[in-house]
Amino acid sequence: MTAAGLWNSITDRVRSAARGGPPPALAALDVGTEFAKALIVSVEHDVAGRLVGHVRGTGRQRQGLTHMQSGTVTDIDAVVANCRAAIDRASEMAGLRPRSAVIGIAGELVKGATSAMTARRDDARRPLDEAELEDLVRRAQEVALREAEQRIRWESGVDRLDVRLVHAAIVEMKIDGYSVSNPIGFTGAQVELHVFNAFAPMVHLGALQSVADALRLHLLGVIAEPYAVATCLDPGELGDAGAVFVDIGGGTTDVALVRGGGISGTKMLALGGRAFTKGLAERLGLSFADAEALKLAPDGRPEVADGLVEDARIWRDGVELMISDLAAGELLPGRVLLCGGGADLPQIAQVLGEDRWWQRLPFARRPRVRLLAPDEVVGLRDDTGRLGTRQDVTPVALAHQALMLDAGASAVERAMRGAVRELRL
Repeated sequence: MTAAGLWNSITDRVRSAARGGPPPALAALDVGTEFAKALIVSVEHDVAGRLVGHVRGTGRQRQGLTHMQSGTVTDIDAVVANCRAAIDRASEMAGLRPRSAVIGIAGELVKGATSAMTARRDDARRPLDEAELEDLVRRAQEVALREAEQRIRWESGVDRLDVRLVHAAIVEMKIDGYSVSNPIGFTGAQVELHVFNAFAPMVHLGALQSVADALRLHLLGVIAEPYAVATCLDPGELGDAGAVFVDIGGGTTDVALVRGGGISGTKMLALGGRAFTKGLAERLGLSFADAEALKLAPDGRPEVADGLVEDARIWRDGVELMISDLAAGELLPGRVLLCGGGADLPQIAQVLGEDRWWQRLPFARRPRVRLLAPDEVVGLRDDTGRLGTRQDVTPVALAHQALMLDAGASAVERAMRGAVRELRL
């Protein structure tokens, strides 16, 4: 079943729920290096007839040290068991069992970037239709796919790596220099598209599909997690100025740049909370479990605090390089928004409060750094009262992406889905 077909089914069940039946439910699954986190979301209509997601249940299960590596699955059976435990807890709380899911994807070899394409039309007086728009999107993505393949193969060192499109979104469209939100029916000689594309090796996508199959869940979509986080806020909150989003997970740190009302690109770094724990374990000769406990509840020993600050500066240097790459020499927004479990480490705030790093980047002034909260995500309501930590932001952002896959897709969205399907085959 296609995403549109699934959501037609969901809409039918929403109407059925209004007549007394149970509301439809879907799962948002964040398969993280440290935890598998699941949300059960019921899809309902508000008084204005808009689809709204209600978080009815939440669950999490800690991953083993060998189950995930830098955001990617290394033991499918173990990850399936952990995800099943998280979904079972969430379903028990919700009193609902999901049949479909969105799953987040992360890792160093997941690449996201916005590319631009300008095309001259043969007949400037002919109104642009869906078939022409889909062809333009497909051509833009074929170019982006070749660039992503080259970069991922170079970084991985694997010459024949199979790279696939994860998902895509149109950031901006112009016809003869004028911005339009829906180009269908417009005439003009030149069309300009700015399309965000996220690519990943097929082995990563295949592992997540295997997880969904084992859990007997219809996979609505695999979403690049930095994209989900960067697009989860109310557009009015960001405005045209935008922000730099930094999601600090257990195995990776994801960075996304939003400016000019759209997402410019994403980067991922294989350094997360586990790196801090391993650093402490090596310095102090501790087990991983003891080092993790010491990291979360420092006892005031100077060597603990000094070690964490030293590792935090190494982490910051990596993030600085990613932000510099995304900036491409242009002025950066004046806000840095943090989420993920690692964002609560006091050493992160300490090193981001220092001067040298931001002065080396094209910020006009010191950026304002603040923590994101899950209740800032638009379109979702937490009926559990249990979503209050930084690590809850990513699964809630994934649930927000599921709500975007509504049955009433515009011509632009249908064109994107058609092109995405072709590049996934």
